[in-house]
Amino acid sequence: MPNSAQTNMKDGANYAPVGQSVKVVEPNEFYFSVAYLDHGHINGQTNGLLQAGATLKYVYDTDEQRLAAFCEKYPQAIVADSFEQILQDSDTQLVASAAIPYLRAEIGIKVMQSGKDYFTDKSPFTSLEQLEKVKQVVAETKRIYAVYYAERLHNEAAWQAGELIKQGAIGKVLQVINLAPHRLAKATRPDWFFDKNCYGGILTDIGSHQVEQFLTYACIEDATINFARASNMNNQDKPGLEDFGEISMTGDNGASFYTRVDWFTPEGQATWGDGRTFIIGTEGNIECRKYNDVSRQAPASKLFLTNNEKEQEIDCFGKSAFPYFGQLILDVINRTENAMTQAHTFKAAELSMQAQALADSAK
Repeated sequence: MPNSAQTNMKDGANYAPVGQSVKVVEPNEFYFSVAYLDHGHINGQTNGLLQAGATLKYVYDTDEQRLAAFCEKYPQAIVADSFEQILQDSDTQLVASAAIPYLRAEIGIKVMQSGKDYFTDKSPFTSLEQLEKVKQVVAETKRIYAVYYAERLHNEAAWQAGELIKQGAIGKVLQVINLAPHRLAKATRPDWFFDKNCYGGILTDIGSHQVEQFLTYACIEDATINFARASNMNNQDKPGLEDFGEISMTGDNGASFYTRVDWFTPEGQATWGDGRTFIIGTEGNIECRKYNDVSRQAPASKLFLTNNEKEQEIDCFGKSAFPYFGQLILDVINRTENAMTQAHTFKAAELSMQAQALADSAK
């Protein structure tokens, strides 16, 4: 069964899934280091790499409290004296980071220019200018700029939905609908969380998760944005916060997409968000209840499949090895693109930022 790190579902900022261990490398065969712990997602990134067999070497942060908390969870980590120590370390092959969003691109550039690959929390950028600069550095260095799109990569039902689609369980995907409420927990958030210049807007931030799922499930390479909106609807005391957003897109193969992202998970809910995905295909449909099954089970990760052969409820919780992390490790070693192509990684971020820009222009 999942441990307490996985079942502590009230706090989305520190949600760190732990899956079944399927190691793709032996101990001390693949080293990664961690730097900048501003978001709790760094624990999920670290868990995923460790479960796949990677060896954690260094950790660096400027905040002593965050550093102490990380070392308590991962006592094998050596505290680095500086970020430069990690960049110069000959063992470290991959650097994982969850910095303040507007700093993530520049940190990644430093990592790649030092000859290492980079694994950042989403959103990977806060502006299209950052994206273009990173694209140029990727082309120059031939390094990987990977992104922790956790709502698919680190969720059992969401991952299994993709596997079923690849197997043809629901035919060609016609539409994806993602609903992504999150708990605000306003009193516990750092100041940067409420500064749009730091997080880039709700569509850039949470929306990048949702767009990435659309690209994957509908098997598309690009999309047209039909509609986008981002607002502060109920938190006027935090004018820099956008607490509600929505996007409509049409994929390059005609598939339809709608997402709603928000910070309105009520306190009475057992988990930090009732994330749901509805996928309609030519031969069936899938519903994912990613984090809970309201009033029936929490935490939970369930998938409901209906096609021309059957209807089925599939309990996915605690039953995944989260293959992305092993695939990423092997991509770093073999210089392949099996975990996620660089084009796909960038396109999810690009479309979410374009949607944000459209929403901003309408204000």
